[in-house]
Amino acid sequence: MSNAHSAPVPIRRALISVWDKTGVVEFARALAEGGTELISTGGTARALAEAGLKVRSIDELTGFPEMLDGRVKTLHPAVHAGLLARMGLPEHAAAMREQGLEPIDLVCINLYPFERTMEGGASFDEAIEMIDIGGPSMVRSAAKNAERVTVVTDPADYERVLAEVREHGGTTLTKRRKLQAKAFARTAAYDAAIATWIEAQQAGDASTPSTLRVIGVRVGELRYGENPHQPAAAYVDPGRAHAGVLGAAQLHGKALSYNNLLDADAALGAVALLARIVPDVAGAVVIKHTNPCGLATAPTLARATDAALAGDPLAAFGGIVAVNRTIDDTTAARLCEDSAFLEVLLAPGYAEDALKRLRERWKNLRILALDARAVEAEASSTLDVRSVAGGWLAQARDTEWPAPDTWSHAAGPTPAPKDLRAAAVLEAATARLSSNAIAIGGPTPDGAVALFGSGCGQVDRVSACHLAVRKAGDRARGAIAASDAFFPFPDGPEALIDAGVRLIVHPGGSRRDNETFALCEQRGVTCMTTGRRRFRH
Repeated sequence: MSNAHSAPVPIRRALISVWDKTGVVEFARALAEGGTELISTGGTARALAEAGLKVRSIDELTGFPEMLDGRVKTLHPAVHAGLLARMGLPEHAAAMREQGLEPIDLVCINLYPFERTMEGGASFDEAIEMIDIGGPSMVRSAAKNAERVTVVTDPADYERVLAEVREHGGTTLTKRRKLQAKAFARTAAYDAAIATWIEAQQAGDASTPSTLRVIGVRVGELRYGENPHQPAAAYVDPGRAHAGVLGAAQLHGKALSYNNLLDADAALGAVALLARIVPDVAGAVVIKHTNPCGLATAPTLARATDAALAGDPLAAFGGIVAVNRTIDDTTAARLCEDSAFLEVLLAPGYAEDALKRLRERWKNLRILALDARAVEAEASSTLDVRSVAGGWLAQARDTEWPAPDTWSHAAGPTPAPKDLRAAAVLEAATARLSSNAIAIGGPTPDGAVALFGSGCGQVDRVSACHLAVRKAGDRARGAIAASDAFFPFPDGPEALIDAGVRLIVHPGGSRRDNETFALCEQRGVTCMTTGRRRFRH
């Protein structure tokens, strides 16, 4: 049985042991109706028996009782020889007969939910008990012997396996090879999640792991990547699906593209940051090509959304909007105005009337409902990972945001508390803009704090200043400007001051800082230094 033309293998005996029992009774019944003997363990055996199916217990197969609170039940030669035996080899067949052992043709296993337990904030001991031993062992044994054994680790494959059996009288080698790869991918992801979690418990002050484990489960192919000639797919981290846009529920609209997902991720990151810095107000952001072109906070979500859309109306056309509050009907009405055209909308929730209005107004708008934990989880993520040729780069996430009252007052008049609060929002904007980044904004007449214009992705900082000034227009007069890094020369600050900016915030640290400070003092402009660079490449 070593080539793709081998005859299908009938399923005479199946071992079923699952935590997630979705669809398992129907799967087992269909196998039994085809003449398959069912062997099962613990709760799975009870569920099958209660459904009226004849089940052989694992104790009967092994001649050994389940013990140690279920820690030991399938770790037995009767199980693993039954899975690993190559019955086409005379010596294997003879050894099985000599020991009175029977081959097992299919295992249906899904593992203890370690990842979900970990997400739920379980104690160390509770998480340890959710580390499956027998399940992965059986999966690996069955997958190793895929020339004969069918291994099923995902309820989504039940009907596919049954279709094979109905059509061919058994499973084909092609199908078993696909299931083999899926099985080893599952145990690899499972072990990686456990190893990562255990190392994190012992890490102390270490911010990067000694071994980087990057495991993603494909959740769907995308139409294409950044460009139509590039194939693409989406992969989810099994332990953190709730933390990002891939864990969001799509309530309306066209399928999401690769670029949609990248922008949506940037939008979630921005509103999560706003929720951390100013948690007592609503936040909204408009993203275009992963950069905020509109960003605002306000006492109400409708006002924050309106201010964000007004930040750069030209760039906002065809953009992505994310908010950190449930969308009400007033906010939905603003999003349905003729001047608004959006690709994606993300929110933690939607009022019923708001969702109805949005669906009726926009045929193709992709409406995503974030997991209730997504904003908090995104903001608390600890590691950023990026691919480079031949490997990966990892860094601790930028999670420290000292309050404005810790900043240094370097020049000019003493700033008012409300201006410092607004400056904190604009500093957050620079952290989500591509470097070099300048953000101009400030308080609005209706009580919001908004981004008026930004310059980003420039190869020199003075150009970023000029771009931000041009985008902000007349609103720059009396506004606040934030920079993601120090000014190497005073020409950038001079461009901002000439446009009417009255408060400049930057990290400081340039050898020419004193020239910038002197310029601000001379022109009566407040200058604050944060001591924190916010590069985003």
